[in-house]
Amino acid sequence: MVDALHAPASPPQGWTTPSAMAVTPPRAGRTELIEQWHQRCAALGLSRVERPDFEPMRRSDLVVARERNQRLFTHAAPVMEMLLEQIVDTDSMIVLADTTGTILHSVGDDRFLQRANKVALTPGVSWAEHSKGTNAIGTTLVEETPTVVHGGEHFIHANNFLTCSAAPIFDPRGEMLGVLDVTGDQHSYHQHTMGLVRMSARMIENQWLSDDYANRLRLHFHGRAEFIGTLLEGIIVVGADGKILGANRSALDQLGMSIAALRMQSLASLFGITASAVFDHFRAPLPAPMMLHAVSGQLFHVSARFNGPQRGVVLDMPVTSVEARMPGEAGARATPAARGDDAAARQPCPLSNPSFSGLHYLDTGDAQIAVTLQKVRRVINRDIPLLIMGETGTGKELLARAVHQDSNRARQPFVAVNCASIPESLIEAELFGYEEGAFTGARRKGAVGRIVQAHGGTLFLDEIGDMPLSLQARLLRALQERNVTPLGSLKSIPVDIAVIGATHRNLREMIGAGTFREDLYYRLNGLVVRLPALRDRSDLDVVARRILLAECPQDTPEIAPSVLALFKAYAWPGNLRQLANVLRTAAVMGAGESHICEHHLSDDFLEDVRRVRPHAAPIAAAQAPEPVLPQATTRSEPASAAAAPEHTMPPSRDAEPLPAALPEVPRTLGEAEIDMIRSALAAADGNISVASKRLGISRNTIYRKLRWNKGE
Repeated sequence: MVDALHAPASPPQGWTTPSAMAVTPPRAGRTELIEQWHQRCAALGLSRVERPDFEPMRRSDLVVARERNQRLFTHAAPVMEMLLEQIVDTDSMIVLADTTGTILHSVGDDRFLQRANKVALTPGVSWAEHSKGTNAIGTTLVEETPTVVHGGEHFIHANNFLTCSAAPIFDPRGEMLGVLDVTGDQHSYHQHTMGLVRMSARMIENQWLSDDYANRLRLHFHGRAEFIGTLLEGIIVVGADGKILGANRSALDQLGMSIAALRMQSLASLFGITASAVFDHFRAPLPAPMMLHAVSGQLFHVSARFNGPQRGVVLDMPVTSVEARMPGEAGARATPAARGDDAAARQPCPLSNPSFSGLHYLDTGDAQIAVTLQKVRRVINRDIPLLIMGETGTGKELLARAVHQDSNRARQPFVAVNCASIPESLIEAELFGYEEGAFTGARRKGAVGRIVQAHGGTLFLDEIGDMPLSLQARLLRALQERNVTPLGSLKSIPVDIAVIGATHRNLREMIGAGTFREDLYYRLNGLVVRLPALRDRSDLDVVARRILLAECPQDTPEIAPSVLALFKAYAWPGNLRQLANVLRTAAVMGAGESHICEHHLSDDFLEDVRRVRPHAAPIAAAQAPEPVLPQATTRSEPASAAAAPEHTMPPSRDAEPLPAALPEVPRTLGEAEIDMIRSALAAADGNISVASKRLGISRNTIYRKLRWNKGE
């Protein structure tokens, strides 16, 4: 039976420095297990009295190994430094090894590092079981589970002075990436060491997951709401079709599934919900966590993250759908007769393919956008802050992500903070982080702030004009000094970030009114660019086609000329965000059809257009296929209910007798609508589905118009 030294340990209560006092590890139940490990080493031909191997791989081979595992090192190095702070002065070291057992990197107390060198516990040396016998690194690679090897449990006697705690590091698909290990003098053993190692390994895994799936929807969940945002939360990655693509180990533990079993699931089979329903819920300002039941009956609190343009072709569109539809060179697939703007609309999205430029992708033919992108290109990688101005919904965050994608920081985090959506009382803690007990309601163990999360990458401060005046001075200091001090802490954390700000407000007017600091303004506006409103752009048709391509990667519908003309005449107060929502609804309503027509548009949008352009009402009727009007006869006997097809209703008594044609000068536009609807219904024998298609309006609109006309 495996005891606590080998089985996954319970998480420690906090990141507190282990006591230097020697603690004797429990040994009950380990004898049989250790004997199995030792027998395995003996079968490999090893001797317990072997001398340490002081011949590490050649420097050139170590360089190759490190280059091959550069991404692992990038994610592990800062975590190792944090872990080192927890075990300082305990005669210990932290080791990172690859899947062959080769040590790639180590940090620790200088005195202990010298002792470790005596047994070749140093970079470039393999500590796989076939080389070093039973030890935490090599045995973890074999067992694929967190492992402690203490003192005399090491197979080779020369290593008996060590106590080692190691945990494997897995990617979101369940493939092992390497091993993280804490090794110290056996007299400095502490029972919390394994907990620290396991939590550190999970931090690396979670960062890897975020990096792998920066452009995907990620659901963070736990049975207890207060654990969301901690290392105990489960994370699953969801594709645009709702399929589960990957997960962290906490998710597997909570759901009781292997990664292979989980990747066969979808949101619908796992939680009984669709990806679109999740998007709809979390698009709301400050959405509350969802409460979802797993198939096992467990109830989970669920939040969503969209770090990266999850649906990033235009605002919310799924970039992976574009990749699936247009892999390789999109231009080569376009027919010679294809229009240039259509080819531009069908370019693959660079935010999911690093071989393409994000800024190039945003260049869709509008002259204003082209000038803006030209300016932005000149400041990339020059440590010049960027301030993006523009109305709400014009794509400020999309531009910021494209800048990040094209910069040298593309493989590092892009952290977006909406200063308008975070309550004023929480924004300081959100930005700078906090220590345990810093304020009432603070999470145990504290929290890392968004600025620190962006270390090495890009910090996007959206709606910076809504930041409280009292916090602006502290933000200015952090940006100038590149140091962050969490709430309740006296220790500053150095950060390396590129800063992009965005706002729809006039910051100069706010400076004059005393609501925005002038010094912060000049710190943020290294380059100021303004994104034009959608109504002022000349590329609306290209943008609309890209949205549809992202929403419907298979059998993408075209936009009917009448709808495109309607779009171009509309003011779009919500800009790109509103256009994306309108087309998303239309794509669902017109599923399976070759064109997006007016009857696929939502009624509230058509009514908005009608209010703005009353002379165009009824919009749909004016441009819909001309209905077949009845002859100068009346319907005396409606079809029986039994014989009526679905969506069929007999014309009301108010509709008799129906006119042969619309009056030349109707009394009101509303009456003209009602007369046309009644005529189309009569021509369709009362079939509302047929009448709605002929009129180019939805069935619900017909029901509503006739009901309102009756005064209901």
